[in-house]
Amino acid sequence: MCGISGFCDFSLNYYDKKTFWETILVQMHETLKHRGPDQAMIDLQPHVGLSHARLSIRDLKSGIQPMTRTFHGKTCSIVYNGEIYNHRELLPELQAAGYRFTTTSDTEIILCAYMHFGKNFVEKLNGIFAFAIWDDTNRELLLYRDRAGTKPLFYTQTGSSFVFGSEPKALFCHPDVTPSIDKNSLQEILAVGPARTSGNGVFTGVKEVMPGHYHIFCPDGQHDILYWDLPCREHKDSYAKTVQTVSFLVRDTVERQMVSDVPVCTFLSGGIDSSIVTALAALHMQKEGKILNTFSFDFSENEKYFKSNAFQPERDLPYVNRMLQYCKTSHTYLECSQEALFAALSDAVTAKDLPGMTDVDASLLYFCSEVAKHNKVTLTGECADEIFGGYPWFYRPELMNRDGFPWSADPAARTSILSDDVLRTLDLAEYSHARYEETLSHVPHLDGESPEEARRRDIGYLNIKWFMQTLLDRMDRTSMYSSLEARVPFADHRIMEYVFNVPWQMKYRNGVEKSLLRDACADLLPRELLWRKKSPYPKTYHPAYEQMLIRRMREILNDPNSPVLPLLDRSKTEAFLAAPKELGKPWFGQLMAGPQLIAYFIQINTWMQIYHLSI
Repeated sequence: MCGISGFCDFSLNYYDKKTFWETILVQMHETLKHRGPDQAMIDLQPHVGLSHARLSIRDLKSGIQPMTRTFHGKTCSIVYNGEIYNHRELLPELQAAGYRFTTTSDTEIILCAYMHFGKNFVEKLNGIFAFAIWDDTNRELLLYRDRAGTKPLFYTQTGSSFVFGSEPKALFCHPDVTPSIDKNSLQEILAVGPARTSGNGVFTGVKEVMPGHYHIFCPDGQHDILYWDLPCREHKDSYAKTVQTVSFLVRDTVERQMVSDVPVCTFLSGGIDSSIVTALAALHMQKEGKILNTFSFDFSENEKYFKSNAFQPERDLPYVNRMLQYCKTSHTYLECSQEALFAALSDAVTAKDLPGMTDVDASLLYFCSEVAKHNKVTLTGECADEIFGGYPWFYRPELMNRDGFPWSADPAARTSILSDDVLRTLDLAEYSHARYEETLSHVPHLDGESPEEARRRDIGYLNIKWFMQTLLDRMDRTSMYSSLEARVPFADHRIMEYVFNVPWQMKYRNGVEKSLLRDACADLLPRELLWRKKSPYPKTYHPAYEQMLIRRMREILNDPNSPVLPLLDRSKTEAFLAAPKELGKPWFGQLMAGPQLIAYFIQINTWMQIYHLSI
């Protein structure tokens, strides 16, 4: 993985102030150095500047970027972040067409594939990616993002200048781009956050290339092109055939994603998703005579303070240990103290450039920093729940039939400490519902679907387009902050396309969530783990952590310079801090309850301080 950035302006000749603009490009890749500490390069041309911070995973000695190639009278340059898992399959046709390769990197194949096949070549790629191509012949800058939205890519236009980067912080290196917020920024943060509307970069004027899209900047303006969306097809396979297909797709995807010139590890949570990935990765490593590194996460004293609830019925550790008995790996148990977790709340804002999933982000940030001491690449079990229907809002009627995002339909909790003026001005419930209805308008449906089948498809689409994006964003930013590349096998577009169209009764046989995935991978796991009840990412229940949050929030309230104060009603906030915290009634997802609401506003305050934002 890497960090990419740059700028383009057809009305300027950057060579007129060459040293100045080269310095800006250097500042951009220095800002993204955590994404790629191994190598950094720039390329300044008359109308475009490209900057790259490299994390060396493939073709460690060559594959230097920015990369420029000239073939058949056409010259193009690229900066690229990601991994293409089928790039070797594209080679024969390109070689037959006269393209000659000087590296073994997927970067060079992407560039030549664009030159040979044209703009829609991206449809041929299987991988996780965000890249920018400067087509010098056609005078166009093109930004591409993968189908699932695994890798980020932000942009903005200021005057005639177009600026882009893997993270918003890179944009702010440009002399004409200054971070600021407006009404829409606050609506995103307070109404749908820590999720984001697709394409919305929250900062004023900042946008993000949407998943499955590419974006063109050229002399006549900007153009956004959709190249992929979830297809709607009639599913004709029998259950046995469906199980067989899913089994093949999962195994083939993990096998493809094990390709690396540095060792690969896995996160092992004790849930079925990460256990399936771990089992397949371990088998792959055994074929090569190697042992897979695995890592599990927990919190100090969680055995003492864990509280079972409807969303998180039991701890993960016993299942991690059972998997380790079943599957030979070199395992490391990682624990996060309450103090480290609290300290990481601020770092998580720096990593994401936004407030996020509070201690969920902060703990993953901490754990990734520890994993990165051992490995540069990891495979995770992320996204299986969104695709195979693992969350309770897929099957619990009171959640599934909410008139709003099922993981965050009731705005009451998230707005409980806001001032009345803020509530009147922002109309958060209306904003959230409008984004919900907007997304529903894009859901594809089959003719003749029953109302229940149509609603199931709505829920699946909402989860992939919203909730999954939040988790992918979290995974990318927390891992890349420590130069750790996280791959997400379940987000392979072939799996998404196939499973999206599988009828619900095949995904939820005998009242068991993700029964299709369980049946497809039944030979990979011990039975007690295979049929374990879904349990989400671990969180702390330690009272000391909650007390740290309360103390910090009171410090914010008592500091007249705290930038978040205009949003808050002091008496409401004090009452909330004094009341017992609801641990089992989330206001977002399954993990963000009372303590996380406090942490969220602490993160908003930190965010506003870092970027000198005011209301």
